[in-house]
Amino acid sequence: MTAIRQPVASRGVLRAMRVTGAACLMCALAAVGALGWKSAMAAAASTALPSAAAASSAGAALVARIAGQLAEKGGVRTHFRQTQTLAALSSPLVSTGALVFERDRGVIWRIDTPYRVTYVIGDTSVKKIDAEEHSSTSAPARGSMAQVSRMMRALLGGDLSALYSQFDVAASGTPARWRLRLTPNQPQLAQFVKALRMEGDAYLQMLEVIGANGDTTRIEFSGSEPVDALTPAERALFGAR
Repeated sequence: MTAIRQPVASRGVLRAMRVTGAACLMCALAAVGALGWKSAMAAAASTALPSAAAASSAGAALVARIAGQLAEKGGVRTHFRQTQTLAALSSPLVSTGALVFERDRGVIWRIDTPYRVTYVIGDTSVKKIDAEEHSSTSAPARGSMAQVSRMMRALLGGDLSALYSQFDVAASGTPARWRLRLTPNQPQLAQFVKALRMEGDAYLQMLEVIGANGDTTRIEFSGSEPVDALTPAERALFGAR
């Protein structure tokens, strides 16, 4: 590695899953974003590489290739399996669903099991839609939630430029099968996040957030494909005509 700088048994557990489901990942990423995550709208092709003192040319080249191939897609449609291991619970929490990332609009995060709920995360609003299709009032995505949206879109879209100001990055593998480990280099961030791990090929296949308190959120993506055009339902969720 080249261093370059289960069934729910009770209402209580179900309630915990509802609270920590997508929110656990959002909070973890918010901790990163709130401590200096820059806008994800910059093209990944212009990703700034670390200085020669911080990285080998081989490691920098690998990260550039990873960013470039992720950025080739304007959007991604994928399925996910999220496993959360929390110190407060004896068993992992597992949820499954689907995700749509569209570079110019945001993220549709749909949880199918063990309960149904959809989050539409954009730069200006976060919408929650329950199993009965009841939609909560859109709220401004200020502060940490806006940072989550930007970071999710950055990771899925290959904009890795902002990572270097917050993490020491270690890369290994090849563009066809790569791994990144990000370790906070800022004390404030290290209070919340111990490390981020990513694996993938042409797409991001796994994202793991390891909290400083030992809690872990691991998301495995499968069946990823580029989004050539949004479906009418997806366009409606994003508020597009």
